[in-house]
Amino acid sequence: MFLEYWKKPDATLAKFSGDWLLTGDIAVSDEEGYLFFKGRSDDIISSAGYRIGPAEIEDCLIKHPAVALAAVIGVPDELRGNIIKAFVQLAPGYTGSEALMKEIQAHVKQRLAAYEYPRLMEFVENIPTTSTGKLQRAELRRQEQRLRAKAE
Repeated sequence: MFLEYWKKPDATLAKFSGDWLLTGDIAVSDEEGYLFFKGRSDDIISSAGYRIGPAEIEDCLIKHPAVALAAVIGVPDELRGNIIKAFVQLAPGYTGSEALMKEIQAHVKQRLAAYEYPRLMEFVENIPTTSTGKLQRAELRRQEQRLRAKAE
């Protein structure tokens, strides 16, 4: 456990509730008391009143044969607050197209709730990950913000 954020006492205070460290991890328990990891609080997407964890969508996306790796984030939407955008790294032998995007979206719609499918999709060469292979969704959010700022 860390002692404090460097020169950020307010950020340090926000991470504690009494002696408890608030990690930002979100989990749910079932009726038998088993815990299931849903995601990180900073990764949760709020769309049309639903709180959506990205991990379940990413797991569904990579089950499509064309998808080697996927990451999802929320992007601003006037109607829904946020919508889901998927960044998809294709498996060898596949080429991104409108038809493939619709096929992957249908794949998700058939397996998850209707509000969980990615309304936007971008085929990318690489998805940013840490040295241990963890998705860097924060970097994708920064890239998306820069792209939207340029468009305005």
